[in-house]
Amino acid sequence: MKQLVVYSSQSGNTKKLAEEIFRQLPEEKEIGTVNSAPAPSGYDVICVGFWFKGGQPDAASQEYLKKCRNKKVFLFATHGAATESDLVKLGMNKAAELTGGATIIGTFSCQGEVPAKVLENAANKDPQPPWLKDAPAAKGHPDSDDFYNLNEALIKAGLVEKAKEPYKYIGDMVD
Repeated sequence: MKQLVVYSSQSGNTKKLAEEIFRQLPEEKEIGTVNSAPAPSGYDVICVGFWFKGGQPDAASQEYLKKCRNKKVFLFATHGAATESDLVKLGMNKAAELTGGATIIGTFSCQGEVPAKVLENAANKDPQPPWLKDAPAAKGHPDSDDFYNLNEALIKAGLVEKAKEPYKYIGDMVD
């Protein structure tokens, strides 16, 4: 099975998840950003990762998601909002809609630490974005619990049989 991991990352959070998915996937696989990734047509499974802007996937990811028709897709995302919030549910639903009827084999999202400059800009907006109240809880995410939960989602989606150890991201990567 040929698999592709594609992501967009503004602050490095979604990139961390993408790298963990890539590490966990068996068989033939490739990884790249939405701006440099190949077309999904040559792959059996596409894992698409994005960050939220205005309660939906960022613009570059939206364009890539539209190319995933008739594919098996695993969606993953990072955001400042609380994971179970309506904002996140709506954003993940929007991502699924953009695939134009692709088979969504699984999803995962978690909070991602929001850069100070983004927090400052959001705090100065009127009205303030709804995710801002949840952003302090995103500090330090994704963390080892998030990576464990990501790997559980990959197992549930049938992409891996058993997660490789360790379940946490090692390193401090940024875009």
